[in-house]
Amino acid sequence: MSSQETATSGKVPGRTWCVDIIVTEGFVLTEMAAVADTLRIANRVLAQPPFRIVMRSAKGGRLSSRTGLSVETEPFLERPVADYAFVVGNSDPDHPGLSLGRTIKSYTSRDAKVYLLAEAAARYLKDQGGKGATHWENSALLRERLGMFDASHALASEDGPVVTCAGMGATTDVVLALIGRLTSAAAQMSVANILLHEQVRDFSSLQPFAGAKPTITGDQDLDHSIRLMQANIEEPMPIGDIVAELGISTRSLERKFKTFLGTTPNSFYREMRLNKANNLLLNTTMSVREIGLACGFQNGFSSLYKSVFGITPFALRKRRRFGQEIPAEFLSSGE
Repeated sequence: MSSQETATSGKVPGRTWCVDIIVTEGFVLTEMAAVADTLRIANRVLAQPPFRIVMRSAKGGRLSSRTGLSVETEPFLERPVADYAFVVGNSDPDHPGLSLGRTIKSYTSRDAKVYLLAEAAARYLKDQGGKGATHWENSALLRERLGMFDASHALASEDGPVVTCAGMGATTDVVLALIGRLTSAAAQMSVANILLHEQVRDFSSLQPFAGAKPTITGDQDLDHSIRLMQANIEEPMPIGDIVAELGISTRSLERKFKTFLGTTPNSFYREMRLNKANNLLLNTTMSVREIGLACGFQNGFSSLYKSVFGITPFALRKRRRFGQEIPAEFLSSGE
């Protein structure tokens, strides 16, 4: 199942999703940061921060990464409450801390989805004898050892509640895919832009050593239309001009947005601009009027904002300034 195929699953406006990041001694800092920072930026971009992040390990306490930097962790819960768990690799598939079969089951038995990165994925595939994805270095190593090890060279492989992943730089793609599933494609793109992550690769994309060509959505016309929207935030480009640039019909573009992103071109474009407005509202001193103009809303920005999010830009800025959460009941779906 691709990340596009499930792009609209699990969306519940206003909900907070609990995410556990599981690490072992010697964890890969690149992967831990990719999970934590990508989710943190999503919390910064969206009016209602949708993710609560907890660092966990078998016994809790301070654990060090391969680089020497350390993090404080909380111990595993006998009955996990997280909706999602990311198990970070640590450059050694044989590390005993990655033998987490019972822990993984404790999450999946409570309907959580577990993402296993790089060495954590390799260890799981080795222990379970299944097929999935891991970093190509781990795949080659285990193939030499076991002779019959069969791992995909895709960035990630989804098998029910367990997702095995290549890890490393592809971790960002996997987390962005989750953000797209739980929030919206426009929010996903806004976070990717802040990360300077130009293209969000699908799970089925091959790892770079295999020569795969990356894509935003898997459709060239859709990719091009999104780039045009991104380049024309302050002065929005009419959809008619976009389809003229692409050489396709408006109906064709609408079908592509519905199929791949579960929305319409106008809704996607509007939400992309509103997400930029959220970022400016919460992270700059620009006036509300200046923000509206910078995001292509010449008139009525505050009214539109309230109709979508159920709260005015002024009230949102005041709440966040005083460290207050935005109550879920103030939020609407934005449709």
